[in-house]
Amino acid sequence: MTEQKDVMRTLLREHGRTYAAEAGIRLRDTPQPLYRTLVLAILLSARIQASVAVSTSRALYKAGLRDPRRMADATWQQRVDALGEGGYRRYDERTATQLGDGARLLLDDFGGDLRTLRKQADGDVAELRALLRRTPGLGATGADIFLREVQDVWTEYAPFLDRKALEGAERLGLPQEPAALTRLAKDASRAELAAALVRAALDRRVADDCLARAR
Repeated sequence: MTEQKDVMRTLLREHGRTYAAEAGIRLRDTPQPLYRTLVLAILLSARIQASVAVSTSRALYKAGLRDPRRMADATWQQRVDALGEGGYRRYDERTATQLGDGARLLLDDFGGDLRTLRKQADGDVAELRALLRRTPGLGATGADIFLREVQDVWTEYAPFLDRKALEGAERLGLPQEPAALTRLAKDASRAELAAALVRAALDRRVADDCLARAR
């Protein structure tokens, strides 16, 4: 148990930063940061390096595409250019279309405010996933990414540790039950815990480094 505590402490210290924070998103339960996190989840769910998705999120913000109305009103080419600026070139044309369609869906069905979607789900994680997956380009993986990132502000869904996070726990020799993991993490942010575990799942070097430091 002592070794597991050391591994968890090292993991959180070295890798406990959410992808939203890395993208410069100050996540609050307000429309713009929630929307930017939704877009980030779409970007992260493609077969592309997380660092590219994060830099592309920043590029979209810099281009002014930071809320559903601006995203919907932008031309397709403006979205393509912003995606390319962030390095998201392999999927830029398809993703530019998806972002425009998703922004219009969010405006039409939820008034451009993801909090309306949250209210409609009423704490039911399956319903929330289903509502999120109506967003073009956001499949099951993207819905899980969004939930991992927002769980500190949408606390009714915390702790949210999906299959990918639990894969990281297994690689680190940590418990694979959310309750046991949150006990080990003590008062740490649940979103930061999830992000750190996912990094261990995606990169064996993260896990190996944490295990070596904890010995």
